[in-house]
Amino acid sequence: MAPQSRWKPADHLTADVTPYVCARAVMEAVPLVMRFLRAEMHRHRAPHLSVPQFRVLAYLSRHPGSCVFAVADHLGVARPTASILVDRLVRRALVTRTENPVERRRVALWLTPSGVRHFRQTREATRTWLAGVLREQPASCLQQMIQGISLLAAVFTALEGDQHEE
Repeated sequence: MAPQSRWKPADHLTADVTPYVCARAVMEAVPLVMRFLRAEMHRHRAPHLSVPQFRVLAYLSRHPGSCVFAVADHLGVARPTASILVDRLVRRALVTRTENPVERRRVALWLTPSGVRHFRQTREATRTWLAGVLREQPASCLQQMIQGISLLAAVFTALEGDQHEE
């Protein structure tokens, strides 16, 4: 039996809107959405890829030329674990390593054309599935979702920029 979600949108709509109430709503909704997205992406990924390997492809798609340290940080694993994941992806010709022109001791990681294709196919299949889930929502609700997600992304994009300046 699937666990029951405690997410109740009405709780957040009737409360006074404060940063704390908003934080609570985000912390309850985002994991719920991500659980479904991860499951769907898992269903569509190439059968020979583990979920962590797929997450490496997704990261490198967004951050081409990253090093193993950055991959490890993103996945929340030790560098040797990230290195093993990358090694397996290199052997499968989904990722390639090149010498970093700025720091010769670091290796830059890039998706190969095959890696790009695997990632894009999985992402597109998941996007199609999600569009099907949202299909019954009225246009006004879809617009509100886009506005809320855009605002949330802007806050965290600014926060990410602040962290890189430190």
